[in-house]
Amino acid sequence: METYANYIGGAWVPARSGRTFANENPATGEVLGFFPDSGRDDVAAAANAAAEALPRWRALPAPRRAEILFRAASLIEQRKEELARDLTLEMGKVIAEARGDVQEAIDMTYYMAGEGRRQFGLTTPSEMPHKFAMAIRQPKGVVGLITPWNFPMAIPSWKLMPALVTGNTVVFKPSEYAPLSAFNLVRILIEAGLPPGVLNLVFGRGPEAGEAIVDDPRITFISFTGSNTVGKQVAARAGALGKGVALEMGGKNAVIVLDDADLSLALDSVVWSAFGTSGQRCTAASRVIVQRGVLEEFQARLIARARALRLGPGLDPQTDVGPLINAQQLEKVERYMEIAREEGAGIAVGGARATGGDLDRGYYFQPTVLIDGRPEMRVAREEIFGPVTTIIPVDTLDEAIAVNNSVPFGLSSAIFTRDVNKAFTAIEALSTGLVYINHGTIGAEVHLPFGGTYGTGNGHREAGWAALESYTEWKAVYVDYSGRLQRAQIDRD
Repeated sequence: METYANYIGGAWVPARSGRTFANENPATGEVLGFFPDSGRDDVAAAANAAAEALPRWRALPAPRRAEILFRAASLIEQRKEELARDLTLEMGKVIAEARGDVQEAIDMTYYMAGEGRRQFGLTTPSEMPHKFAMAIRQPKGVVGLITPWNFPMAIPSWKLMPALVTGNTVVFKPSEYAPLSAFNLVRILIEAGLPPGVLNLVFGRGPEAGEAIVDDPRITFISFTGSNTVGKQVAARAGALGKGVALEMGGKNAVIVLDDADLSLALDSVVWSAFGTSGQRCTAASRVIVQRGVLEEFQARLIARARALRLGPGLDPQTDVGPLINAQQLEKVERYMEIAREEGAGIAVGGARATGGDLDRGYYFQPTVLIDGRPEMRVAREEIFGPVTTIIPVDTLDEAIAVNNSVPFGLSSAIFTRDVNKAFTAIEALSTGLVYINHGTIGAEVHLPFGGTYGTGNGHREAGWAALESYTEWKAVYVDYSGRLQRAQIDRD
């Protein structure tokens, strides 16, 4: 049984307290290894190493920084299967999805490596003669990255790669529920040539290591992905300390199915969006808003599909749906079934733990379809983060859009229709950061902005060119070669 270490200042070191925590396979309960249970002293050492490395790293030309990312992307690609298997073992998602998680890290790393030659500023005419005006990007400094367990390769890559290529140094804390994938990713970046101190990996729990990252005075910017509750706490603390913060805090996403939809395509997409990753995605389709003309047929077909899904360990190629991440999450989903019954929703299929045989060893929940949903129900407004979706009947497109927009989140939405006018009406009116036409609520690509509105985030975006905005500061530069004092708004004819 391997015991892993933090990576601080170019060295692998245990937590200063000597404490560790176990990394558990959620499909079997098997312990996969032990990781440092770090505290404030460990974070302080990591922040100090990052601060010391910052001047050299930011002075390295961005195309040279990008070369390291290109090498890392190639190494991830070469080890894709090994990395995917480790990811499935510690997080539980089926192996095909784990390969997709790793592929997203490959894609993001290659993409952000390309940004080493595209960190464009701007030039603009000055309002004064013989004066040059431009704006350039600068790294923010030492940044703290806090990531969740549900995409333990993809989401760290969304944060690490733009932060590194723009010249920042990093203190990185992954979730304690999926630490092995973070270890694998950091080890590859080191092998690719990342200098000591540029990237520092600190394992630990949110209330200790996470809070220490937010509090450390050398860390000037925080990027956090996780729950809305914790994200608000991070934002409040960072704001009190005068730090910048980028938040991605989940969603309550909906698929709209209109009367003219291709029902087979919509059905495939809802099953994938609602039950993929056991519903443990911020983009999961936890609501299906169905126009009444197709409600009966669509509902019956969705119930049949959910009933046919096979549960089991993610490494089994016959498995459709893997386990939830831990006992706490399983208990949370169970509590929402009680809430659904109290609110009058019908549990058409599922609604309980999956038991029997090997399933008793893990944290499995049956794929669940709730019917007779109403927009005001808690199960239709709150993020459950399990394999549960609620069908909400509507009469019109306008009503469907209003129901979609009525929740306190705004990450992803989808609509199925053959009418181009209805599709463009939805594009304009849906209030989410991601909108899909004739596709489910998941499937973002790395070269487009990722993020949402309302309780989903605070305006920052990950992925694509927009990610550079989170990790750089603008610097306006004026070069006056007139040889005399020119007072911009004062000296006018």
